[in-house]
Amino acid sequence: MKPKDFQNSPTGRLVQIIQGEKPCFAFVPNPLPPVLELDTEIWRTLSDADRALGELAGLGRTMPNPNLLIRPFIRREAVLSSRIEGTQADITNLYAYETGQLTIPGLNPSPPESDVREVLNYVRTLEYGLERLTTLPICLRFMCELHERLVDGVRGEKAAPGEFRRFQNWIVVQGLTINDARFIPPPVPEMEKCLHELEKYLNSDCGYPPLIRIGLIHYQFEAIHPFIDGNGRIGRLLISLLLLHWNLLPQPLLYLSAFFERHRQKYYDLMLRISHCGAWRDWLIFFLQGVTEQSKDALVRSKRLQDLQLQWRQDLTQTRATALLLRLADSLFESPILTITQAQTIMDVSYRSAQQNVEKLVNAGILVQASEGSYGKIFIAPKVLQVIGE
Repeated sequence: MKPKDFQNSPTGRLVQIIQGEKPCFAFVPNPLPPVLELDTEIWRTLSDADRALGELAGLGRTMPNPNLLIRPFIRREAVLSSRIEGTQADITNLYAYETGQLTIPGLNPSPPESDVREVLNYVRTLEYGLERLTTLPICLRFMCELHERLVDGVRGEKAAPGEFRRFQNWIVVQGLTINDARFIPPPVPEMEKCLHELEKYLNSDCGYPPLIRIGLIHYQFEAIHPFIDGNGRIGRLLISLLLLHWNLLPQPLLYLSAFFERHRQKYYDLMLRISHCGAWRDWLIFFLQGVTEQSKDALVRSKRLQDLQLQWRQDLTQTRATALLLRLADSLFESPILTITQAQTIMDVSYRSAQQNVEKLVNAGILVQASEGSYGKIFIAPKVLQVIGE
């Protein structure tokens, strides 16, 4: 980290952490909120984001079955947020793993199981956070509970799960040293003060619009970098959870990791420029553009999934399908990879009856058999996977 890049920053201050011939400095961000000049372009971009988010919120309020979208959107977010951190799993790998399969014949080669487990941890952490919001506001304890679940049993397991770091960390390409770091977060004593200031800001009134505040909070959390591992994923989780916590959405339908993953380098560079020179404006415009794009994307995917469900119901009804078969077809939106044993559980019928109903969905072109042989057959709903994963 080059001290000269941060010396005149209005966003924070440098503190020396290593003495000697080559001293080393860490960056301590100032408490939120900063003084912002919200110009015409920011207000216009904010208006676009608010409008797109409002349309998505309207959809969430009128949906008869929110799980049709919530479960697949959570899994899409888990895949993309984890991919930013280097995992290789895709949405099909995740669904297959939840079905008890690491490899499905005819599909792409499977990534390492550790990658898929990381993604599944993200799903479970997000689902836990959504449930926990009903009993606990977003605070430091909340963050630690999320972190404990995120790194459980995966590569970050040795990184003090559920605890804020107790020693210095830094952001650098793996294998390099602190002297090569692009950014060095605050030392532990300053980190603790920053965290308490952040918690205070999270639960206090502020004159800035909520989406602006969430953009500020995301930068601040990443600049503090309070955990040994998992900071990026926790920071992105908090965006989605704050949208619900502050009643900007009635259902968890908006996630920004797809936008950040598409513009990964810009995402990192813009946050770093805040630390360098207080470039809040560029970051906030980028962040708000992400809200707009991903809200519109969620609306399009939602409509495609709802249209697909309606088409399936119409096609199956014409063949005099039972209510149980319609239930099985609907379940494919929550989990588009299926075994006959799972169909048996969903329908609460005998194995033979489940097998017959799965065959009906195959004949209707809804399911495709993805494995050979007569035992342990795996079926996929490719049209659902296409909408979610593309």
